[in-house]
Amino acid sequence: MLIMSYEFLRERSFGFLLHDVARLMGKRYDRRVRRLELTRAQCRVLFHVAREEGLNQACLADRLDIEPITLTRLIDRMEAAGWIERRSDPGDRRAKTLFLTARAWPILDVSWDVAKDVREESLTGLSDDERATLMSLLTRVHENLSRPDAATGAEASTDTE
Repeated sequence: MLIMSYEFLRERSFGFLLHDVARLMGKRYDRRVRRLELTRAQCRVLFHVAREEGLNQACLADRLDIEPITLTRLIDRMEAAGWIERRSDPGDRRAKTLFLTARAWPILDVSWDVAKDVREESLTGLSDDERATLMSLLTRVHENLSRPDAATGAEASTDTE
């Protein structure tokens, strides 16, 4: 059995490096957003609901790649804190749609600024051309993985954050 070192994985594995970069950016964002009394998970909910108010909980759980019960608990806390409002779905009495409250919009702007600061910090030292190339390459990788999986015929997720 071959055991690879952490350094080898980090330097040689695209998936490992991509995941590690996302993890480090997330940790940096968490530290900076803590002052807003929101978690990164809550901010992700706010971002998605702001992008598409009226989204139902089941669809949001799928987009966030979390279990519906996990999202329900998260929304319960956010609703109690006054960030999110649930409304009955006119097309399905069992479903709830999500809307931001007036309290959420200003905090969303601040959390977006935190995200921009973390992104800028992560790209420090890259020229405008290098940044454009990085985005172009990652977009192509995203497109590749968004196509149906040839091995299973299953459609890949096309959701973005």
